Amino acid sequence: MNIRKELSLIGLAAKAGKVVSGEFATEKAVKGRTAYLVLIAEDASENTGKKFRDMCTYYKVPFYNIGSKEELGTAIGKEYRACIAVTQEQFAVAMKKKLDDMGHQDKKEGNICQQSEFMNSQRK
Repeated sequence: MNIRKELSLIGLAAKAGKVVSGEFATEKAVKGRTAYLVLIAEDASENTGKKFRDMCTYYKVPFYNIGSKEELGTAIGKEYRACIAVTQEQFAVAMKKKLDDMGHQDKKEGNICQQSEFMNSQRK
């Protein structure tokens, strides 16, 4: 299987222990303000996609719809994953930059975060 170039950093973050995956863990990270970036599989259910888009918008966490559940899981060395949260700011910033450079801004959902807003947001 070919893992997308956009997902190459996620494996490194996973090995460093800076990634949580699965719906429950991702939701906990977003609500606990430890998530700096959320990746949602393009083939996740409509309910899952809406839930995480709304949650990330409310908590001001950047999110991207990218890859399949299989690709996301493979990128972190696991099975299928509908969503992944990055819990370290440096990894999140690097991934966000790479995704933006490759044209993965979620314009239809209005989720284009300014880099300065993302970098200066306080996590409590």
